[in-house]
Formats: sequence, structure tokens, C-alpha cells
Amino acid sequence: MFWGDLVFSGMKKLLLPSIRICILLFCIPLLLTAQEAKVDALLRAILQESPAMGLSVAVVKNNRIVYAHSVGFKNRERGIPLTDDCLFRIASISKSFSATSILQLYEQGKLSLDQDVSELIGFPVRNPAFPEKVITLRLMLSHLSSINDSRGYFSLDSINPAKSAQWAKCYSKNEPGIRFDYCNLNYNMIGAIIERVSGERFDQYVVNHILNPLQIYGGYNLDELDTARLASIYEYRTDSARFVLSPGAYASRTKEVAQYVLGYTTPIFSPTGGMKISATDLAKYMLMHSRLGKAKGTRILKSSSARMMQTPASGSLGYGFAIETKDNIIPGEIMRGHTGSAYGLYSAMFFNPTKKYGIVVISNGCHPGYTNGLNSVIRKSIQTLYEQIILNNN
Repeated sequence: MFWGDLVFSGMKKLLLPSIRICILLFCIPLLLTAQEAKVDALLRAILQESPAMGLSVAVVKNNRIVYAHSVGFKNRERGIPLTDDCLFRIASISKSFSATSILQLYEQGKLSLDQDVSELIGFPVRNPAFPEKVITLRLMLSHLSSINDSRGYFSLDSINPAKSAQWAKCYSKNEPGIRFDYCNLNYNMIGAIIERVSGERFDQYVVNHILNPLQIYGGYNLDELDTARLASIYEYRTDSARFVLSPGAYASRTKEVAQYVLGYTTPIFSPTGGMKISATDLAKYMLMHSRLGKAKGTRILKSSSARMMQTPASGSLGYGFAIETKDNIIPGEIMRGHTGSAYGLYSAMFFNPTKKYGIVVISNGCHPGYTNGLNSVIRKSIQTLYEQIILNNN
């Protein structure tokens, strides 16, 4: 190779990432309709104003997915753009998959929602300040159990009296059933109960009974997914105004699985927040809930169970079973769904079953600021999609 060729090759390696960045940030993709190009431009403007690393969105209108699009970076360091098939760890929206699984087992008569959780999980679950008050599965599903996350939630040892002398710290001072206290440990315990009742490992249960029937790709087990599709997650540091890669979002559990104890080590898959899925497939799942348990001719839940999930429990601040009812997502609209945030990622899945529409927005890293209880980037994106697509009669 001649010296000139070597110089050109080196310059190309330096320049290509910058060229990709310019294309991603300033060029509207070809072959879009005028309306799609407008939405694309508005989403890219949100990336720049916020700032945000990337956005992947999907919109349901008249009970069908009418729009899916992604802007920004899948991996900034390598200049790889975000695409619609990218997988994200969606954080707390994952709880709804766990609740759906529990309701399936409930429909089969394998458990009762008012059953003592102690009987279901295999060790005493009692608030020491209220030892006579039974903590039920229903209370855990609605975050009314009085259990808290003060000792973490990635091991059941923290709340198991046989494993820890500090187990009592996992309970708040309020009586079970009285006060809403959002708690990730609730749902990691629920994941263990799913295993004990079904006899299937949690991650496999969700794939077999929810994802596969809906023809959705995703799951809680990183080692069984196409990792090339994972969108890198970045935390935005406000003190330095820069994005930092969060590799912990996608940790392999190979070693832990080798020593897995069914019905106990379940938190390694994080039933409370570990689902990996694309925005488009999350919209397919959302559509099932919007249509009260059925999508594409496949019934995942009975309509009565789906309604139960969407009905706020008394004292739960609008929270049902991993589905909230909110009136402040879009002004004047009653929406149902859930949000998620972890490692710098922010996500939202909200739908209006009466008006037959819904919106999914996932950012793999953005400014952490909130407006009226919702991440500001997610809120702007939802509002944009609502105005440009849901309200558009074309």
C-alpha cells in the first residue's frame, strides 16, 4: 500500500464516525411521506433540545400500529443509528408482564389473589409492626403491601427471616393495605411466586405464555437474546453535561443460572424491570391490554382479568396491577399504562382503550428532568406523536 493510501485510510477512519453523526442529526431519511418527515424532524429536534441519545417510538391508532420510527444513536461510540428492531431494557414497564403472568395463573385456579403471600413464597411475609395483618398477593400487585426497597431488591435473602437478621427493615411503619408505597421488591417476589406455582423458570414462563403467543420477540434472559440488537443505554450526567455508557443494564446471568434455585433466585432476571423488547413489539403487547386481553385473535387474559389489572386499587393513587390510570400524560385524556427508568433509560407505554389509541416511547438516554411527574423528553415525545398522528385525520 502506498503512503498516500495509508493516509487516506487513516483519515477515513477518523472522518466516518463524524459523517455518520451529521447524517443522523441533520438529514431526514428518504422515502418518508410528508407527514412522516415532519414527525421525524420534530423528534430529532427533541433530541437536540433535551438532549437525548435516541428515541424509538410506536403509535397505535384505531387498534392497529400505524407508526413506528427511531432517531438518534444505538451506539454513539461506533456511530450506529437506532433502528426500529433495537431491543431496550424497558425498566418498570416490565412489571406488567409479571402481573399478566400472575393473572393467568389466577384464571387457572392455581392461586388466589387474596392468599397469604407467606404460603405462596415459602417463608413468613409479615410486617413486624402488624403481625396479625395478612399480606396478600393483591396488596403486593398494587404496592400496598407495606414492603419497601430499603435493603435492595435483587435478593430475597433481604426479607427472608431465615436468611437475614435485618429482615424487619424491609417493612415500612404503615399498616399493609393502607398506603401506596412503590416497591420493586414486591415484583421480584411475585416473579418467584410465578415459578413456585407454575413450575417454570420465570423468564421462560413469560416467553412461553405471553411473548410467543403474541409473536413478540424479547425476554428477561439476556443470554437467550440476539445481543446485536441491544441498544446501548447511556446516563446523562447533568453536572458535566455529558452521556456515560451504562454497561450494567445488560449483564449476563450465565453464572447465576448455573446455580439457579427455582422459586427463590428469580430476582437475577429482575421481574420488576428486566424485560428487553423493541418499541414496536411493546406496542403489540400494549394493544393486547388495550383490547382487554386479546390481540390478533389470541387471548392472553380473560377480559375480567384485564379489567382487574387496569382498575386502581383503593388508596393506590391510580395504580392497579402494574397498570396506572393517569390524567396528566396528555391534557384532557385518561390514559392507562406504565413508565420505566433505569441506568439512564426512560420509557413509557400509555393507551386509551375507549378511543383505541396508544403510544410507546423509549429513550436509551436523555436529560433526567421531569415535568408534572413524567420525564420531560418522554412527555414532549408523547405530546408530539399525539398531535401529529392521533389527532391527524389523514
